[in-house]
Amino acid sequence: MTTTELPAFDLGAYLARIGDAGPLAPTSEVLDRIHLAHATTIPFENLDILLGRPIRIDLESLQAKLVRGRRGGYCFEQNTLFAAALERIGFRVTTLAARVRFGNTGTMPRTHMLLEVDLDDGPRLADVGFGGEGLLRPIPMEPGRESRQFHRTYRVVEEGPALVLQSLHTEGWFDLYAFTMEPNHPVDYEVSNHYTSTYPTSIFRRGPIVQRPTPDARYVLRDRKLTTWRGAEITTREIGDDEELLRVLSSTFGLDFPPGTRFGPAVP
Repeated sequence: MTTTELPAFDLGAYLARIGDAGPLAPTSEVLDRIHLAHATTIPFENLDILLGRPIRIDLESLQAKLVRGRRGGYCFEQNTLFAAALERIGFRVTTLAARVRFGNTGTMPRTHMLLEVDLDDGPRLADVGFGGEGLLRPIPMEPGRESRQFHRTYRVVEEGPALVLQSLHTEGWFDLYAFTMEPNHPVDYEVSNHYTSTYPTSIFRRGPIVQRPTPDARYVLRDRKLTTWRGAEITTREIGDDEELLRVLSSTFGLDFPPGTRFGPAVP
């Protein structure tokens, strides 16, 4: 299912943004490489919401922000851009929607975007836009099959008509999100994106959320607290003031803002 107009996409600029110069073909090796490069280069972030700017998920706006503007974004931005790149390379991509379970106890709306990528040896779950415990590489869409990625292990399990992505913790498997295989369309994401970015109690309106994983560590900024995960080792420190926050955004996440920029809770 195609979600983008391919002629409007600048694949060369996208590949330069994620630092990839390898051969291109719709293979599992290329998918793994591009996925890892995107996930570790373009940070997950909600800062435009806090600056009072609309979150636009059309391809032209995404290229202006995430590629040319060297910014990050959340799932609708990240995975729409990634899907366009994959389609341009020649992959068969289906866009899906999930209910996030990470950190939630009740039933949540379908406010997460993910991708199914069809390969000759079976479909893959691809997702560069989940944030903290998100995938670094795609995993097989094969229930029960475990996939080790650096310091984390993932699997997909069946739950009635749904599939659930899980990550392995010391105390057992932990649900990240649940999804079905029903294809979603751009208009579906426009509705979800509007809710996520404008609903008064949305988590993305409360304060800064910025995350970037690497093969060795995961960096998570929530409000004024920077947490670094290195395997089982977790370190946390408080951000002292607004100017230090800007320095951390630049040095740790590659996000540069003018001096004096402030990120308070979004005003309804």
